[in-house]
Amino acid sequence: MVARALTVAFEGIEARLIEVQCALSPGMPAFQIVGLPDKAVSEARERVRAALSALSVALPSKRITINLSPADLPKEGSHFDLPIAMALLAALDILPAEDVAETVALGELSLDGALVPVTGALPAAMAAAAGEYSLFCPAACGPEAAWVDATRVLAPKALIDVIRHFGGQAPLSPARPGEVVREDGLRDLFDVKGQERAKRALEIAAAGRHHVLMVGTPGSGKSMLAARLPGILPPLSPSEALETSMIHSIAGLLEQGGISRTRPFREPHHTASVAAVVGGGKGAKPGEISLAHNGVLFLDELPEFPRMVLETLRQPIETGEVVVARANAHIRYPCRFMLVAAANPCKCGYLSDPARACARAPACGDDYLGRISGPLLDRFDLRVEVPPVAFSDLDLPASGDPSSVVAGRVAAARKLQGTRFGAHPGLRANADAEGALLEEIASPDTDGRALLTQAAERFGLSARGYHRLLRVARTIADLDDSREVRAPHMAEAISYRLMAALDTAPG
Repeated sequence: MVARALTVAFEGIEARLIEVQCALSPGMPAFQIVGLPDKAVSEARERVRAALSALSVALPSKRITINLSPADLPKEGSHFDLPIAMALLAALDILPAEDVAETVALGELSLDGALVPVTGALPAAMAAAAGEYSLFCPAACGPEAAWVDATRVLAPKALIDVIRHFGGQAPLSPARPGEVVREDGLRDLFDVKGQERAKRALEIAAAGRHHVLMVGTPGSGKSMLAARLPGILPPLSPSEALETSMIHSIAGLLEQGGISRTRPFREPHHTASVAAVVGGGKGAKPGEISLAHNGVLFLDELPEFPRMVLETLRQPIETGEVVVARANAHIRYPCRFMLVAAANPCKCGYLSDPARACARAPACGDDYLGRISGPLLDRFDLRVEVPPVAFSDLDLPASGDPSSVVAGRVAAARKLQGTRFGAHPGLRANADAEGALLEEIASPDTDGRALLTQAAERFGLSARGYHRLLRVARTIADLDDSREVRAPHMAEAISYRLMAALDTAPG
């Protein structure tokens, strides 16, 4: 007789069902796991053996073979412990084999039989729901998995709770979803003195999910401005929250099963590797661009990032997904993020101040910003110079609108876009529009078209730059609650496409 249980193997954020088969056969006593297990899975036999011993369950003097099917798919992680133990207990007639075979399980076993939390409970629950199975997971993972209300989630604290549940002595109650995490005390744009043009650029970027580059001297407020973006972005929709949380579940970033409605804000250091930013490493884990899905990726000191890291961003920016290629698998992660970058105009940072600039000015600025390739630079919809704020201005009252007011305008613009793209699945913001649809929704009036043509000819805009101008102008019109894109909207969009510090930087 072969007893069976179900579990999952992860390929990106997708959880594939795996059948755990257990066979007891005569022969020399042994406990073997086959089916391309990694080291953590192979060590499961010792954890399962110790956990069963703690429950006074003796293994028979037979050959125990665990097969993880399909056998040609690599298996990684410690979450195979619980399904292996359940299949083995079913083979020993301790658990009902028919019920166990209809159950998806994941969880790591400690040596005393307690269940240790693992990553990926949310995608596992999605896979269980698709197959109409119940899910067993550690108690700490229950609130996370219970967000998928299409499946029955049971969250035992230990292996003995599983046995008592199937035996009817102490049936488990379904787990309840975790709390919606609300981040209070987000930083306010009102705290930033001056920089009205940069604040306006961030408002436009937030309204249409456009990429923005800020260039300015050290201490001018670039990082302060970027840190206040989460306060003006609209909250995640339920579908966006689920998408983002599935990635964070794989990465082990969900705390106590709580799902946040605040858009992620990721800010990797400029020493980060390609694998850390794009994804990869052991197990091909998601990188910063995927962890920033539906949110903001902030790259401070952009020219200091390795050239290879920056160039790997070009394709994900366009496609909204990244493929981590390995010899035995291609892992796909979503990564539709808003890129916000900050840079000094040169190595010393004071290119625009003749009294403080180094002796190599202006050549040092060309060399420094020249580290940003032309193709990557072309992908920034808005480019804004952030000048230094005079010391005397710091004592003046704060100016501009608070984040709550700006967030209201952004939300109104996003609502217009949601209505506009309602019949186009996958399109959520103006930055997603392309082709004939973009021409239809962002075609400017006669004066606006003349401005656009003049700018394209004078500044040698690429086709990508041309279309990005249309998208930004459409967003500015949305903020103005205008049905059509007029000349003032196009003029403002063009003004954010030009930057003196970058006009001479080699691509």
